[in-house]
Amino acid sequence: MHILDIIRKKRDGGTLTKDEIEYFVRGCTDGSIPDYQLSALLMAIYLNGMTHEETAELTLAMAHSGDMADLSAIHGVTVDKHSTGGVGDKTSMVIVPVCAACGVKIAKMSGRGLGHTGGTADKLESIPGMRIDLSPEEFTAQINKIGCAMIGQTGELCPADKKLYALRDVTGTVESVPLIASSIMSKKIASGAERILLDVKTGSGAFMKTTEDAITLAEEMVEIAKLSGRRAAALITDMDRPLGHAVGNTLEVLEVLETLHGRGPEDLTEECLELAANMIWLGEQAESLEHARKKAKTALETGKAFEKFCEMAEAQGADVRYLREPERFALSPVRKDVCAPRSGYVVHINAEQVGMASVRLGAGREKADDMLDYGAGIVLKKTVGDAVQKGEVIAELYGASAEKCRDAESVLHGAFRYGDEKTEECSLVLARVE
Repeated sequence: MHILDIIRKKRDGGTLTKDEIEYFVRGCTDGSIPDYQLSALLMAIYLNGMTHEETAELTLAMAHSGDMADLSAIHGVTVDKHSTGGVGDKTSMVIVPVCAACGVKIAKMSGRGLGHTGGTADKLESIPGMRIDLSPEEFTAQINKIGCAMIGQTGELCPADKKLYALRDVTGTVESVPLIASSIMSKKIASGAERILLDVKTGSGAFMKTTEDAITLAEEMVEIAKLSGRRAAALITDMDRPLGHAVGNTLEVLEVLETLHGRGPEDLTEECLELAANMIWLGEQAESLEHARKKAKTALETGKAFEKFCEMAEAQGADVRYLREPERFALSPVRKDVCAPRSGYVVHINAEQVGMASVRLGAGREKADDMLDYGAGIVLKKTVGDAVQKGEVIAELYGASAEKCRDAESVLHGAFRYGDEKTEECSLVLARVE
């Protein structure tokens, strides 16, 4: 077997066998296939696509290219959740304790933010003392004891995906549904959970800009799960504007705490309850989706979810006084108001531009090794559909310097679009795939 033959076969529209795919992934992992040939095959896949079976084989080969998490010692059905990334997307920190309070075993592995989207791992680390580097033994023991744990992805999971992801980024092959789907699902399968909920974002702040493209990706990932012996469901959710009001690590943790107390933004609360209900259903802790929705709402309203979040955070080393007394959190020292340039209604907020404004403040990374300012970020005071007067505050910025705030302000102004008529609100959950 030779990589050149595999490249030619896919270039000419052929279907790769399991052995050919495993050979390609093995050569990627051990370095025996050079980058230029890996890139050539990625471009052939981008141009000619892959069958469901090919994509599933690629997913499994990448999943097995490194360590595979063994969650067999966890008592009960394990559920994980993946979001394709968004701005202000702090849902995991709400739905994990909600689901655990309802009896679901949640084994959550989260990534870091890069570019305009934030990462759950970074947000968790903004809680003083919070550890996200639990050993496999600690991870399993904690889930058995309290029902949930949230950790960062380990460096040993899916090394082939890390290599291919980096190559896709510089070879114009990112926008390939089979490559996106296999990248996401290989990490989820390697993470070990039996059931997976996929939150596929669509809109200006998401990678998939249209609902149709998001559904196509969701269907591919759910099919991969089926062919891999896992069960998955996907929700297509709106990311045409930021989720909630806060964008930035500490600011988003503060909004999570408000939500867990039943005082969170309406859109964030609504989406979290629907995501949690689907995880409760997948975790076999409800007789129906409607029953699961009622259980999730009760966990939030009774404070059980907040207590579960505190229990989880304390088990992972966090100083829980910050969660019970949020005024202890420190925000970046320079605060600046952003004001509306005209009167009217907010008709659109470009989520990607809001995310980039938060990066300018120091809340996100432009490069993987950038340092974060946990206290930096944005609080939106107006959202789509709100009336505004000229000079009224539409957002608050927090940054380390006046220069950073001015820089972010110029980006943020471009995110807001105004009109003379109120925009009708649309549903946050646009479709469901199972």
